[in-house]
Amino acid sequence: MHKSGTIMAIALAGMLSACASGPAPVDVTRFHLGRADAPLERGTIVVEPFAPAGPASLEYKTYAAAVQTELMRNGYTVPPPGGEAAYVAIVNFMRASRGVIERKSPFSIGLGGASFGRNVGVGGGLSVPIGKRRTRELIVSELSVQIKRRADDTVIWEGRAQRESTSDAPDATASAAAARMAQALFKDFPGLSGVTIEVK
Repeated sequence: MHKSGTIMAIALAGMLSACASGPAPVDVTRFHLGRADAPLERGTIVVEPFAPAGPASLEYKTYAAAVQTELMRNGYTVPPPGGEAAYVAIVNFMRASRGVIERKSPFSIGLGGASFGRNVGVGGGLSVPIGKRRTRELIVSELSVQIKRRADDTVIWEGRAQRESTSDAPDATASAAAARMAQALFKDFPGLSGVTIEVK
């Protein structure tokens, strides 16, 4: 009965720990021409890839849509049909594997010392793992955006967001990662210039 209660307590602690862990934080760095007495300019804007080559990939469209959503939230607008935008947002992104993490089973049964018969004892202990080892991939993602004034090609704002997550994380998919990093990148836009912050 005592062993059964111990195993249940370990299992409950593991579940509570899993629930407590949230999304991976995002490191954000931004630079811009805005000042406290002269807020960053707004206007019509279009989103374009950093290095256009043929049709846009589905993954690029995912990141571009996330960036455009945040731009609209921060005062930029889409140009009218046939009109030319005053600004261009150049989007670049990267997702790569940084290796594999192997985690042992979190549950085990401990067998301590025991005594058999008169004056016969067995010392030491034995830990027997329950379940299989879990293998997870460590994924590193990066999103960078430049906002340029179309008239003179001046970069008025640029930022980069970076994060690491495991392949089994709830926000490990490209669409979830794109939304998460775009939100972090444009948090309190335009943000402090030249300062790296961590957005949780």
